[in-house]
Order: sequence, then C-alpha cells, then structure tokens
Amino acid sequence: MASSGLQLLGLVLAVVGWVCGALVCAAPLWRVSAFVGGELVIAQVLWEGLWMNCLSQTTGQIQCKTYDSTLALPTSAQAARGLTVLSLLLCLLALMLGVAGAKGTHCMGDGNQAAKARLGRIAGLLFLVSGLAFLIPICWTAYTTIRDFYDPNVAAPFKRELGPALYLGWGASVLLLVGGSLLNVGSSPPGGRALPIFGGAAKDNLHPARDVKQQEKSFV
Repeated sequence: MASSGLQLLGLVLAVVGWVCGALVCAAPLWRVSAFVGGELVIAQVLWEGLWMNCLSQTTGQIQCKTYDSTLALPTSAQAARGLTVLSLLLCLLALMLGVAGAKGTHCMGDGNQAAKARLGRIAGLLFLVSGLAFLIPICWTAYTTIRDFYDPNVAAPFKRELGPALYLGWGASVLLLVGGSLLNVGSSPPGGRALPIFGGAAKDNLHPARDVKQQEKSFV
C-alpha cells in the first residue's frame, strides 16, 4: 500500500510540474525590461519569451508579436525551444507509461506485476530526464540575463531582469524531479514479497531434522 501511495503522489507531482512547464513554455515572461539609470520609459514594459515578445503599457494595453524568423534567433534561444518542447513530450510519454504501470490500474492485467513495475520505473526515469531537460534552459537564461545586467559594456536599454516565468520554471523542474523519484521508488518489483515465504519454508524444513535426530536417539 505504501508503494502505491508513492506512485500516486509521484504521478500527481509530475503532472502538476508538466502543466506548469507548459505554461512556462508558452508565457512571454522569461525576461522583462530593466529600469537602469532612468534610460527606459516606465510607461512601457517589454516582455520576452521563447515564442513572442510583448509590450505592456500602464494603460493596460498589451501588444504581442511572434518572432519573425526562427533561424534569426540566437542559438541559445533555439536550444531552449528544443529542450522545453522535448521535455514536455517526454512528460507525456512518461505519463502514459506511469498510468499503465501503476499498481492500482488494470491496463496490463493483475498477473503481470513485474512488467508493470518495470514500466513504472521507466516512467520515473523519463520524468527525471524531462526535469533536467527543462531545468537547463531555465538556468542558462537566468545566467545570461544576470551576466548582461552587470556587464558595463551592455547598454541600459538592452538590459533585462529575470521574469516570473523563470521562477515558475524552477518550481516545475523540482516537481518533475521529485515526482519522477517518488514514482521510481514506488515502482518496486513484486519479488520482495516472497521473502516471508522463504523464511516460513526454512522454519518448516527444521522439523524433519528434529525428527531424524529423535529417531536416531530412539534407536540408540
């Protein structure tokens, strides 16, 4: 029962991390314009994401525009796109395998517990890989943003600050890693239940030895 609870908790955390990761991937809030030295107009705030950038004004109007060319983007932005999409696809595959390998489901029948445990462990590993794949672009974007912010050679209008999507991305990565770990631990092979049987059999095997000794004593 404890392993089933770990499996369910791991799946729930991983699904929550997957949903948060999808929101982070679509949100244009990875980097926001920084107000340094009064060089920027405070009435306008620039948001930058993986797929589009938006211009927010104090009047409440928001104008968003997708990037004109994917190939014209920096290599880091293209790699971030690929890693985030790959992470979300791995989460989808891991979710299907995790549901099929859960001990409370009947997708593969009740008599094939070893195969279900193997599927659960594979799903946990896929969630771990997806969490790491999602964490890499988040950390790299944060590193480049902080580096450019403190670089005196970068002009003030081009400086950016960490957007709220990065913080949500860190949380999504942690949920994927923790959920994958719990799912992997909870998907223990069913062979461990046979240990008490072997112990009982060993105790039963002691009785014939006693009978033989008693018979030898009786003959003497």
